[in-house]
Amino acid sequence: MFLENLVFDAVDPHRLGRFWEAAVGATTLTDNEHGYETRLTVDGGPTLDLCFQPVASPTTSHPRLHLDLHGGDEQQAVVERLLALGAVPCDIGQGDVPWVVLADPEGMPFCVMEERAAYRDTGPVAAVPVLGDDPERDGRFWADLTGWQVYDGSAPVSLRHPSGRGLILEFFATDEPKAGKNRLHLDVRLEPGDEREAVLERVRDAGARRLEHDWGDLPWTSFLDPSGNEFCVLPAPAA
Repeated sequence: MFLENLVFDAVDPHRLGRFWEAAVGATTLTDNEHGYETRLTVDGGPTLDLCFQPVASPTTSHPRLHLDLHGGDEQQAVVERLLALGAVPCDIGQGDVPWVVLADPEGMPFCVMEERAAYRDTGPVAAVPVLGDDPERDGRFWADLTGWQVYDGSAPVSLRHPSGRGLILEFFATDEPKAGKNRLHLDVRLEPGDEREAVLERVRDAGARRLEHDWGDLPWTSFLDPSGNEFCVLPAPAA
């Protein structure tokens, strides 16, 4: 399996997708009645797709996953550019911190990070922080799913693509109970030749739970990771 998508729930997928596409310098893949999809490419690193799917009312609770954008030495210029694109300042109780918290056009918080050695060669998205019950356990789980490797980053547990480039998955502990479906989730995709049922069994054995839903007959399988965060396992790409 490999990590393929960052999936956003959106009231207006096209508006939100265009904002994030401009924010991170991605390239449009899909723009139709079913949603919006844009591709983020980092030279020498992984390719990840940002997918925006329509939902009637996204969760408004504190996000368990969000994006940290690379600011570095140009943090203030990045913030000003994002404000011009439609972001707004956001106060989530962060206090006096070196990063800047903004919200996207649908109110989801994200951060523009200060200079950190750990964020070298990430590209425009520095990290995706993931909140859960047990960072060590969650890190092992996601390393098993994605093949990403433990990285000496800023979080209790960090994972990075084997290339050493691209965004970092950062795992933090939270004692806040999960409230509703996450507005941002991860998708992994089977590799050609993977046997679907065997892989799904391995995912369950690693600690995931099948997510029961009434969304109809879908080509992917929805799960909750060991901390209850949603993710999907997509079929192998067509030959």
